[in-house]
Amino acid sequence: MGHWLVIDLEATTDEGGWPTEEMEVIEIGASLVRPDGRECDHFQRFVRPQRRPCLTVFCRELTHIEQNDIDAAASMPQVWSRFENWLQCQAPLLAGWCSWGDYDRRQLEQEWRQHDLHSRLAEIPHLNLKQAFARARKLPRPVGLNTALQLAGMQFQGQQHRALEDARNTARLLPLVLPLKG
Repeated sequence: MGHWLVIDLEATTDEGGWPTEEMEVIEIGASLVRPDGRECDHFQRFVRPQRRPCLTVFCRELTHIEQNDIDAAASMPQVWSRFENWLQCQAPLLAGWCSWGDYDRRQLEQEWRQHDLHSRLAEIPHLNLKQAFARARKLPRPVGLNTALQLAGMQFQGQQHRALEDARNTARLLPLVLPLKG
């Protein structure tokens, strides 16, 4: 059984939310994990948005990402190139990649189109871990990451709404959905 790449994104937003097509990625977090959920490697970068380069107060308070982090960040094409270089070494090990829900996958696909980027992820199966967890636990509907961790007897570790910490916490749930074959 191969490794899994767990990805989480943070994006521009404001109170009440913005339509996905108006949001831009401001942080990418990825945790490469074994099927048992243990991390082998990780990737984290801030991304400078182009359309709305100034973060809203709501966005800064939610993510704890400072404006100077974003101002000093590279553009999405530059960050994605670094991500793809990192992923190149990992790709042969991957069984798939996942995110908590479909937002991250859809946001990445939108960014790829907007910036005319190619990604190896487009050729690797994606698992909506939020849906898979709900099915595995026979829940009436999917739940948020923090609730899922609590249902699994775990506590969130780190700062919520930070891409790498969210990816790492999501990865902790992976073994509950993909049990190790005995």
